[in-house]
Amino acid sequence: MNPIIISSFDEFNQYVGKELGVSDYITITQEQINLFADATLDHQWIHVDEERCKTESPFKSTIAHGYLNLSVLPHLWEQIVEVRNSKLTVNYGIEKLRFMQAVAVNSEVRVKAKLNSLVNLRGTTKAEIYAVLEIKDSKKPALEANIVFLYHFV
Repeated sequence: MNPIIISSFDEFNQYVGKELGVSDYITITQEQINLFADATLDHQWIHVDEERCKTESPFKSTIAHGYLNLSVLPHLWEQIVEVRNSKLTVNYGIEKLRFMQAVAVNSEVRVKAKLNSLVNLRGTTKAEIYAVLEIKDSKKPALEANIVFLYHFV
């Protein structure tokens, strides 16, 4: 998929209220889960103990941390929209975040995005994106949220 190229507020503004696209799928691996557990000091067994999960977990495998799933959104977002001429991009916030389903190890996920709103704040562009992290072959998504970025266009 080729991302939409955005270089200014005016170019971005034409997409308000529209679906922007869908990223490629990526696989959530046990190595990613383990590294995320190390980085966040969250070594709960349901994420890292593969043998115990086979017998005790309702998922019968390890699952990704909810915040790991959230953390892949910026990477997947860049597959949908490539913002150029921004001297600085800032993660500004997350609103209405809901974790809706666990992501089992080796599941494939992708993001579907819609531009909810765009505001010019004295030269800084505030973009609110409705993002849904879909799990391949599942009717229920992993999460949905309104992600807010600030873009400082040159």
